Amino acid sequence: MITFSNPHIDIAGLRDIPSLTALLNIAYRGEHSKKGWTTEAFLIAGDKRTDENDLQQVMLQPGSVILKYNNEQQQISGCVNLQQHGNKIYLGMFCVSPQAQGKGIGKQILQATEEYARHLQCIAIYMSVISARTELINWYQRRGYQDTGERTPFKEEELTGKPVLPLVFMVMEKRLCRAGM
Repeated sequence: MITFSNPHIDIAGLRDIPSLTALLNIAYRGEHSKKGWTTEAFLIAGDKRTDENDLQQVMLQPGSVILKYNNEQQQISGCVNLQQHGNKIYLGMFCVSPQAQGKGIGKQILQATEEYARHLQCIAIYMSVISARTELINWYQRRGYQDTGERTPFKEEELTGKPVLPLVFMVMEKRLCRAGM
């Protein structure tokens, strides 16, 4: 079991699903998400990014964990899903509550992601980002993530909303330095 250097970050459990579901939905979709800079509401119609059943399936996948950031009031105000694929970690469902954005929480979650990946002796972290999200891509690039050149289509699903324009994911990756190198 890993202990994170940041006392606000821990691995989420099944009891956290209702709070995580609400957080993911208000961070990504609908009017409430527009209070933050990471919203996808202008790209994808609908108010839902996930539901409790979907999130439970994600959490129960082998090699999958969700890290949660608990604020001073012990409320979950940020999260990320990490899935180990061989010697790499896939980063998804990364969000910070729109009211808490701009306070360094996202950076702290990314740092914990790197701690987790190193704990598993992984060599890289990768993610899929909607290519139209230039501001977000720039934010990741400032944190060491690079465009791999790989593109994948955005698959429309009933749960996650309907794109308002054609969307494509770009794959970004950050190589991790190994201890002693």
